[in-house]
Amino acid sequence: MSIELPIFQKDGAMSEQKLVIENPAFTTEPNDHAIYLAVKTEMTNARQGTSSTKTRAEVRGGGKKPWRQKGTGRARAGSRRSPIWVGGGRVFGPKPHDYEMKINRKVKRLARQSALTYRYQEGAIRIIEDFAFSEPKAKNIRTLLQNLGLEDKRITLLVSEIDDNLILSCRNFYNILLVEAEKASTYDILDCDVLLIDRTGFEKLNNSLQSTR
Repeated sequence: MSIELPIFQKDGAMSEQKLVIENPAFTTEPNDHAIYLAVKTEMTNARQGTSSTKTRAEVRGGGKKPWRQKGTGRARAGSRRSPIWVGGGRVFGPKPHDYEMKINRKVKRLARQSALTYRYQEGAIRIIEDFAFSEPKAKNIRTLLQNLGLEDKRITLLVSEIDDNLILSCRNFYNILLVEAEKASTYDILDCDVLLIDRTGFEKLNNSLQSTR
């Protein structure tokens, strides 16, 4: 089974050439549960888990009993570090925590295949000849998006290799995420309106999803 995809030039015009994929990895039946597991894992692993508060044992001071136990008319108090006092310790507050999750390699690959399949079915994949720019100018990307009619769309830009000119050309666009094609996660593929992929990058992505390792 082979699929032909149109290729666009950097000026927005459609190239006469077609990208022929002999064994497409994005024609499988999408697995929503695999997508759920992959995105959950990616989002969870992005958490830093560095929030921390002090318990009553860690708050400075409080060694002396504030007042005697009886006879003052006030409630009993044993330490100024008590959680019910202003400036006291925190009860069950957050502590540094590792949120790392793992999923099987095959599930992760199935999730990426499923995400790419949804993008293909929606017609949200645009193959670009290449993203080689001679100068690091935002005008390069702005002109490309205008020619393709994608100025107001959220874009995930997948490329075979990221160079400095491309990074500097994209960095001022709030709606563009630049990622190497082979490293694109399930969330990267889904969290956009359109996938812009260069020809070589799409071939690398397809080949990586076909791997049986």
